[in-house]
Amino acid sequence: MRTFTNALVLAALVFRGAAFSQTWTADNGNGTYTNPIFYDEFSDPDLIRVGADFYLTGTTMHSMPGLPVLRSRDLVNWTFVAYALDQLDLGPAFRLEGGLNVYGQGIWAPCLRYRDGTFYIFSNVNKQTTQLFRATNPAGPWTRTPMKKSLHDLSVLFDDDGKAWVVWGYRGIRIAQLTNDLLDTVPGTERELIAPSAGMGEGLHLYKIKGKYVLTSAWYMDEMRMPVARADSLDGPWEVNQNISRGEDFGVVQGYRLAGRGPGFQVREPNPAVHGRLAMHQGGIVDTPAGEWWGFSMLDSNSIGRLLALSPVTWTEGWPYFGLPGNPGRTPRTWVKPNTGATDTPHAPYRRDDDFSGPEPEPVWQWNHVPAEGKWSLTEHKGFLRLHSLPADNLWAARNTLTQRAVGPRSRPTVVLETAGLKSGDVAGLALFNRPYAWLGVERNADGMSIAQFNEQTGETARVPLTSGRVWLRASSDFLDNRSQFSYSTDGKVFHEIGPEVKMTYSLATFQGVRDSLFSYNREGSEGGFADFDSFTMNESAPRGLTKPIPCGHRIALTAHAQEPSTRIAGQSDFTVVDRKLGRVALRGGDGYLSVASDGLVSVRKQSPGDGETFQWIETFTGELTLLSLRSHRYLRLDFASGKLVADSPGPLPDGKDGVRFNWRESR
Repeated sequence: MRTFTNALVLAALVFRGAAFSQTWTADNGNGTYTNPIFYDEFSDPDLIRVGADFYLTGTTMHSMPGLPVLRSRDLVNWTFVAYALDQLDLGPAFRLEGGLNVYGQGIWAPCLRYRDGTFYIFSNVNKQTTQLFRATNPAGPWTRTPMKKSLHDLSVLFDDDGKAWVVWGYRGIRIAQLTNDLLDTVPGTERELIAPSAGMGEGLHLYKIKGKYVLTSAWYMDEMRMPVARADSLDGPWEVNQNISRGEDFGVVQGYRLAGRGPGFQVREPNPAVHGRLAMHQGGIVDTPAGEWWGFSMLDSNSIGRLLALSPVTWTEGWPYFGLPGNPGRTPRTWVKPNTGATDTPHAPYRRDDDFSGPEPEPVWQWNHVPAEGKWSLTEHKGFLRLHSLPADNLWAARNTLTQRAVGPRSRPTVVLETAGLKSGDVAGLALFNRPYAWLGVERNADGMSIAQFNEQTGETARVPLTSGRVWLRASSDFLDNRSQFSYSTDGKVFHEIGPEVKMTYSLATFQGVRDSLFSYNREGSEGGFADFDSFTMNESAPRGLTKPIPCGHRIALTAHAQEPSTRIAGQSDFTVVDRKLGRVALRGGDGYLSVASDGLVSVRKQSPGDGETFQWIETFTGELTLLSLRSHRYLRLDFASGKLVADSPGPLPDGKDGVRFNWRESR
């Protein structure tokens, strides 16, 4: 079992008074965080606390190694510890042999638990029984044992009396007691826990909190949401609440969508309508040593995949609502960091750059299916990743494809490829791997070599001759508009675009977002030569997203998004931004402050700033400003019909027509 330690990227980027790495981190450095926790895919999360430490794992499907285990002391900054699964080889399909595959299958929906010095991960595998992983140290070694049954989207509860219970299912939720070895259910204990008509979904997380049983789930049909059930006893009766987390998509527009899962590849245009298809769902809750409760869940974010979000939890009438008092079920994108009793330097879990000089690829890398042993190497050509070319008709069938999750919101992977080892029929390069995929690489045939860019969605290939033995391949990807442009260079300095822009989608065929990938295969039906990759670098042009430093102490002109620049807000043309700490501001206009009254109406009042005059400064994924009132926990909204400013919005809508988004510029 391989074990990796965290590699921090500490290149300085000054933002809001803190030093940041040149990659996305959720920690703002001022006592607040901004969702997502990672700006790369982390789906089906499960999170637990053991003492003062938090541990996290999630779905990895057909990617190997799988089931990452991460540790945190503050719930915001996470360190990679190990993979619980090195390889899952359960037959030819897991090795991409005989035309078979396990795309969108593999290992998924893990349940992470701890009891009496042992960590457990229970996880599903398609057409197999549920797999149980155990370790006394989260860094490993982990052992894997197949269970006797397949338990869909299961959750395990170690109850106070020592019994272990498992729940599973979709809509119809079932329960059974587990045997002492946790590998089977106790005969005669299986029964229906909650009927299909109750409105519970899948992605279950079962807890016992102060004597009451709480079960979270994910509903994915039509509108995404998180129903929760509770009961005083496992025997019930169970109450269900559909609104614990509902409608929170942070105003993200549904991007390009693929019609169907396979070839044909009709791509539908982005849809800004309000429909809840990207909203937060599938997650659970965890407490801190200080007694706070926090929610974790995922939200679909188009081609980048499913992103992890962290939510303050407000207990109301015994229900754990994601969000704040006054705005239950809705999560602020930016909020105060959890009180865990620990602080950490802002950092990301992984190092994305790789010069391939180590004994293993950086732990951010995962193979597409089980790699072919002996057909890849970091030692045959020291300082290079060598991928031997195995026969395949296309990239979808190619073995030894090394992938890492693409990172948003904008990223530019570049790889250096040496081509001397390529033989006739070989193609190797850099891919945006998903379905449909696109790649930029070098083809070799009897007539020589060419640089080629292929788009599976259109079936088109662009080519230019290549005479150099060394080439730089690059993809410039924007996950805000879900487009990418390939380019190449023969000197590492001047890059030339090739092929049209690629429309990127989330794929149900893989159940993954886009992955930046290195590949080499042979299209002539035999083993070919090899491709040598010298280095891989990731440039993130917007490591803080589109957020800008809060202009504290400056005067700004504030206008409603998509309105005339001359629009006056609460009768004022500009405001002075007053720092209220923790990413919060007061807005002084004229001789008073923008103030929220108890009825939600907003005006300028002459008084010292309090909660009514304080707003959490929160930017949307696309860079517009939203202002969350600390009095109402609702967002400022300009009512276009009346021109009045009110603090009554639960959050920005994707279509941007609700008056909640604002633009600002410094006044002269």
